[in-house]
Amino acid sequence: MATSFFQLGRGMTLAELSSVCGGSVDDRFTDRTVRGIASLDHAGPDDVSFFDTLRYEAALKETRAGVVITAPRFAALVPDGVVAILAKRPAVAFALAGRALYPDALAPGSSFPAGGVSDQANVHPSARLEAGVTVEPFAVIGPDVAVGAGTVIASGATIAAGCQIGRNCSIGPQVSIQHALIGNHVILHPGVRVGQDGFGYVPGPDGLLKQVQIGRVILQDHVEVGANTTIDRGAVRDTVVGEGTKIDNLVQVAHNVVIGRHCVIVGQVGIAGSVTIGNGVSIGGQTGFNGHVTVGDGAQIAAVSVVAGDVPAGARWGGVPARPVKDWLRHMASVRGSSKEKQKTAGGDDGNDDA
Repeated sequence: MATSFFQLGRGMTLAELSSVCGGSVDDRFTDRTVRGIASLDHAGPDDVSFFDTLRYEAALKETRAGVVITAPRFAALVPDGVVAILAKRPAVAFALAGRALYPDALAPGSSFPAGGVSDQANVHPSARLEAGVTVEPFAVIGPDVAVGAGTVIASGATIAAGCQIGRNCSIGPQVSIQHALIGNHVILHPGVRVGQDGFGYVPGPDGLLKQVQIGRVILQDHVEVGANTTIDRGAVRDTVVGEGTKIDNLVQVAHNVVIGRHCVIVGQVGIAGSVTIGNGVSIGGQTGFNGHVTVGDGAQIAAVSVVAGDVPAGARWGGVPARPVKDWLRHMASVRGSSKEKQKTAGGDDGNDDA
């Protein structure tokens, strides 16, 4: 790659790399060194790439990569002169290789590598910052805030009174946090909004009557939240995001929502108030949730679905409204068949009229 914002490290021998990523390499090449990662079509002799689908077979044939991580069943396709690291799950192995070669890319770093608290930041005297906290210019930290060691508060971020942020967190530019308790190793990307009041109104004699929202937001350890996602505080109970859950950009999490551990929520998902989502749930992009539904542990929801009722644990649902995938696919096939039949009938009628 001609230009990169991430510095190349010292590199790794293939013996080291194969050990890190759980693969195997021919003993003749264990001392060879690689330094970077790249796609098949952009990789050079010092780079590692990966191949896990025949869709990219042409790119594999033409690659200039020094090393390709692939599955044993594809080993014969790797060109001469390219070293293969064989792994049962190439995508996972490649991810581990990238983490090893570019450790600084795992979490956003500070734009001001000197660290410490900038003279241009506004930190209230009662705030408690452990040693090793970085606060960039124009960040605002309010009264009685607590921030753990190793955490970076980026430029323009605002941490409201009483919030607590754990250790080794990354709070991105223009993030706002209020009424929130945040664990360790949490990443909030630019523009995330945490802890604002939820959307709660009831019809009154003079129009809409605003309900108070007196809960908190709790983000457990190792949560990551994408740019411009919003997480509302609870109304009468806390909004909670469980340990290890990853939330993409532009997601709305409403008041009183409880999300379990190690979930994956893709971009533009909208989760209405008081939804409960179990552990290990995967949710495809642009999916919407009606309020007060429950999604069981390990469920998978296809992209562009509308979840209007409870989803059982381990289920695979999709569609509008969402239903078991088999039912959804059967329904779609029926709709397509009916549509084709109507087109044939319409065409026949036209022909008879013309005759």
